[in-house]
Amino acid sequence: MAEITVSFNEALAAAVAALKAAGATPEHAAATGRALVTAEAEGNRGVGLKHLIAYRDALRDGRIRGDAEPVIEEITEAVTRVDVAEGFPHLGFERALPRLAEGAQTLGVAVLTLANGYPCGALGFFARKLAEAHGLAALVAANAGPAVMAASGGKAPVFCTNPLAFAVPTGEESAALVIDQSSSAASLAKIREHAEAAREIPEGWALDPAGHPTTDARAALAGSVLPFGGVRGANIALMVELLAAGLTGANWSKDAPAFNKGGKSPGSGVFILAIAPHAGFHAQLQSWLDAVAAEEGVHLPGLAKGDALRHALHRGFAVDAALWAKVKELA
Repeated sequence: MAEITVSFNEALAAAVAALKAAGATPEHAAATGRALVTAEAEGNRGVGLKHLIAYRDALRDGRIRGDAEPVIEEITEAVTRVDVAEGFPHLGFERALPRLAEGAQTLGVAVLTLANGYPCGALGFFARKLAEAHGLAALVAANAGPAVMAASGGKAPVFCTNPLAFAVPTGEESAALVIDQSSSAASLAKIREHAEAAREIPEGWALDPAGHPTTDARAALAGSVLPFGGVRGANIALMVELLAAGLTGANWSKDAPAFNKGGKSPGSGVFILAIAPHAGFHAQLQSWLDAVAAEEGVHLPGLAKGDALRHALHRGFAVDAALWAKVKELA
């Protein structure tokens, strides 16, 4: 796979231009472009620049309203609700972020819900932003449509992959510990990669349309994805569904129109909880991190992605050459 190096600003300009060319307003293009390029720069390519193609198609077909105007409702000092109005969720998040951060810093905790939008892509983007730019711990849950994962013991899809992200600031400059993972055994993006490359998927990832275990990636896409860890993963998927759909007023995954076909918005939701750490938190965390990281082979999630992002901001990052050519074409 041939790769080329591009600067962060060059990639952002191309992403914004591609989104605008597809029908997004400049504000939507800028907010969403930042999330896409950040994911790509972190090495999270499944939800990076490749998503521009899906966004182009969704804007063209009406699954995303490129001119949607988010409606922000101030419920209490600690609770903010946003109707994304069938657009990208990123602009609504950016507009509501100052109120969310101020509420958490003043009251200790604050909640932001976003509903009636298109799936948000990289969930860790929101959590990292709160941790690194505002010094807050953050829990973020999201759902989408259509449903691809069964409930515990079932075969019929009722959940999407239902990702959950969590981040805490470490106290170091621009550093955060970030967990970002789906409730499923594998993400849809990963299964699609296997299908496109005609590779088998590992056992335990999915069921075929008849409800039988399969290693055929195409059959998995037509069937249902399995939760990770059996009933434990299914319980996390349920928790995410209740937070991201039930508490936000978004569509349940099982009722949501598809994000990749048709002309209707999935109407998915995002739930964000921001928490202000206590005064001695950073010192305690750093002591704990030092002790844990002293053991050879230990992996602490999010730190390497943060390093990759900071490197990309100053020195650029590698992009698949064929994908970059497509991005330039879209732009």
